[in-house]
Amino acid sequence: MSGKALVAGVGMIPFTKPGQSESYEVMGAKAAHAALSDAGIGYPKVQQAYVGYVYGDSTCGQAALYPVGLTGIPIINVNNNCSTGSTALFLARQAVESGMVDCALALGFEQMNPGAIGAVFADRVSPLEQHNQTMTRAQGFDDVAPSAAQLFGGAGREYAEINGTRTETFAKISEKARKHAANNPFAIFRDPLSVDEVMASKHIYGPLTRFQCCPPTCGAAAAVIVSEAFAKKHGIKGIEIVAQAMTTDGPNAFARDSMIDVVGYGMARQAADAVYEAAGLGPYDCDVVELHDCFTANELLTYEAIRLTPEGTAEKFIWDGDNSYGGRIVTNPSGGLLSKGHPLGATGLAQCTELVWQLRGQAGKRQVEGASVALQHNLGLGGACVVTMYKA
Repeated sequence: MSGKALVAGVGMIPFTKPGQSESYEVMGAKAAHAALSDAGIGYPKVQQAYVGYVYGDSTCGQAALYPVGLTGIPIINVNNNCSTGSTALFLARQAVESGMVDCALALGFEQMNPGAIGAVFADRVSPLEQHNQTMTRAQGFDDVAPSAAQLFGGAGREYAEINGTRTETFAKISEKARKHAANNPFAIFRDPLSVDEVMASKHIYGPLTRFQCCPPTCGAAAAVIVSEAFAKKHGIKGIEIVAQAMTTDGPNAFARDSMIDVVGYGMARQAADAVYEAAGLGPYDCDVVELHDCFTANELLTYEAIRLTPEGTAEKFIWDGDNSYGGRIVTNPSGGLLSKGHPLGATGLAQCTELVWQLRGQAGKRQVEGASVALQHNLGLGGACVVTMYKA
């Protein structure tokens, strides 16, 4: 790679429940316009665009960006399950760092249906077939519970059995998410929840109750990535992407019939370690992190996977408040997927947007004081994990 990549502008729209959003191409265009406006440049400056979504037909990216401008640039459509948005960011960053372009746009959106995520095609093998087979060997298959909840709930249950973790500890994460989201106008769920209320909600699987599962959501987010030369020429003070890594499953994901392995613990550890090595900074240098809390169980596991706390200590980390304001590192100040919402293709870029705002000191009431280094973790089963470090 020949140079640094800077985030010049970010933008997103408020997330909404399915059935209450605008159409995907309208949401996508609005997020793109917001990011370009934030960067202070017009769409003709963009040389390549990477557009992520999970549920949609081919070339939805063009449908979203054509209203923004018909400039003839390459528009690459990206689908990498729940890590789609950060995969688009990964590709845009690579294009800029390599010197191929000076300005790239990463855009993500999703127009989702109500209810648990399910397979679209019933006439072919699922891309999660190997994950599901391993899950069935490890814990059987429940015909009622959503498959994603079985995967992550099973991992949470396995962790709790190993470490003696209380079920209330998982619920404590949801309480924290709602507390943070109360200060985020872009979040879908902003009303407070107590641990007791979380525990009293409908049981889903393992330690998970309804309020410990992220909701299906519609929304869009975008980021403009530029080179140092481009930033200097246009008077842009960007946020540096210090390091970034993408990983996929290794053999351990399926070899030990461990649900913790199946849901991407190894991918997250490998990606985080690569980022720390490349950046010359470690987890204790980070001030704020947005991580993939699709379920409370995954947030708990991720604390240890990306080394925010040593293995086996996540429960203490949570109850000591080290994952929130006044603690060691503020996790998911946006409210995370649990409260902000999880429009699959937009999530990674919404995380990026929140962290850029934090590093600029533009996060309002949820601002992490003195934030200068930020970490992002975005996971998709199937699988891919993207970890990104930013520096003001």
